[in-house]
Amino acid sequence: MSTSPVTLMVARRVADGRYQDLIAWLREGEQLATDFPGYLGSGVLAPPPDDNEFQIIFRFADEQTLHAWEHSASRTAWLARGSDLFAHPMEHRVSGIEGWFGAAGQRPPRWKQAVAIWLAFFPVSLLFNFVLGPLLSEMSLLPRIFVSTLCLTPLMVYFFIPLSTRLLAGWLNSKPVRRLSAEPSPQSR
Repeated sequence: MSTSPVTLMVARRVADGRYQDLIAWLREGEQLATDFPGYLGSGVLAPPPDDNEFQIIFRFADEQTLHAWEHSASRTAWLARGSDLFAHPMEHRVSGIEGWFGAAGQRPPRWKQAVAIWLAFFPVSLLFNFVLGPLLSEMSLLPRIFVSTLCLTPLMVYFFIPLSTRLLAGWLNSKPVRRLSAEPSPQSR
C-alpha cells in the first residue's frame, strides 16, 4: 500500500438536460468525502465551453484511506443516486507529482512542469528567506536547510504547486502552434 498522498481523478460527462442535478450531486460527493479519515481535499473542474465532461478530484493521505472511502457504503449509495446523471464515467488514480499535471498522455511537457513548479517555488522561497532568514542566519548550513525544507515542502506540495498548476492550466495544456511557411512549396512552383 502507498504511504504517499493519492489522488483519484474521475471524469463524468453530463447526461442530456441534467447539468444542475449533476452539479448538486458532485457537491454532495465532495461533502461526503470530508467525513472520511485521510481526506485531504477535493475539487470539481468545470468543462470548457465546448465540452460537457467534468473532472472530479479526490485526494487522500494514502492508498489505504482512499480505498476505505471508495469501498464505503455511503459512497456506494451516493454513486447509485447519481448513476443517471452522467454518461461514460472514467476513473484513474495518481500519486506524487504526476497528480498535479493530469492523466498520462495529457500531461504537459516536462519543461512546462518544471516552469510551473519553479514559478511556485521561487517567490515562496524568497519570502521565506526574507522573513525568516535573519532568524536562521545563526544556524550552520545543514540545520538551516533542514528547517527551510521542512517548512516549505508541505506548503509547496499541498498549496502552492497545486495553485500554480491551476493558474497556469491554460498555458500548461496549450498545444504548440505550427506556423505555415510563407514560401510556396516546390510542387506549386
